[in-house]
Amino acid sequence: MSIDAQANLRTLRDVLRFAVTRFNESGLHFGHGQVDAFDEAVFLVLRTLNLPIERLDVFLDAYLTHAEINSLLQVIDLRVKKRTPAAYLLKEAWLQGYKFYIDNRAIVPRSFIAELLKEGLEPWVADAAVIGDVLDLCTGSGCLAIMAADVFPKAKVDAVDVSKDALAVAKRNVSDYSLEGRVKLIESDLFAAIAARRYDLVLCNPPYVTDAAMAKLPKEYAHEPKVALAGGADGMAVIKRLLREVRGYLKRGGLLIVEVGGERETVEKQFKDIPMTWLTTSAGDDMVFLVRQEDLP
Repeated sequence: MSIDAQANLRTLRDVLRFAVTRFNESGLHFGHGQVDAFDEAVFLVLRTLNLPIERLDVFLDAYLTHAEINSLLQVIDLRVKKRTPAAYLLKEAWLQGYKFYIDNRAIVPRSFIAELLKEGLEPWVADAAVIGDVLDLCTGSGCLAIMAADVFPKAKVDAVDVSKDALAVAKRNVSDYSLEGRVKLIESDLFAAIAARRYDLVLCNPPYVTDAAMAKLPKEYAHEPKVALAGGADGMAVIKRLLREVRGYLKRGGLLIVEVGGERETVEKQFKDIPMTWLTTSAGDDMVFLVRQEDLP
């Protein structure tokens, strides 16, 4: 960017406009929490300046210092040239109002299960106080485990991941929310290292991207751990194991909730003998299914 052009950026509004233009011109992909170039620019610019996202209108016409403008131009440039997701650049992600630390050791927090947790899993869970034991498989950053501990105040939560790196990120988030006494982090390949115990609720947002889709993912996803995305040839590698093994870890009447992206057709075809309820999220009825313990094989 030329010195003359940089000199024309004075206010937050100026930098936001510049960022949106650059993002659109560069054909960036927005799949890590923001829906378009404007949302991405607002998130990146405001949080770089440590300003609250929900108060954009208050700061739009604020004049920026030269140091602030330089910092913003650098982070905008990184987003465009490296295709690094904004959450990794900022080392933070927001999910349903919860803030999480994040770096590229774990997948960027995003899950439709989070929407359902925010509502207390109603009507499937009639009373939050009756949920005593929760298992979050493929926990990544620990975001769903932390939300579950917050939503179900009497619950003990086991947060499981095969990745030691991801669990290091989750450990920081659990500490940030002072939940060390209620959220236990476990390194395990699904149930392999879990003690013989049963849960009221098992949550899982597993890797489900097919091999064919992995090869076509936008560059932004290359920054994320492959193990958190790749679900095998048909995307069902982890889900098959989960459904085969999970019944013995659920209490009578317990619930399994699984996120599968847009793979409802594949899931229903492969597991047609399992009665599933598809839950409504902001993306429709094809993303998350629920199964009761008694209906599992």
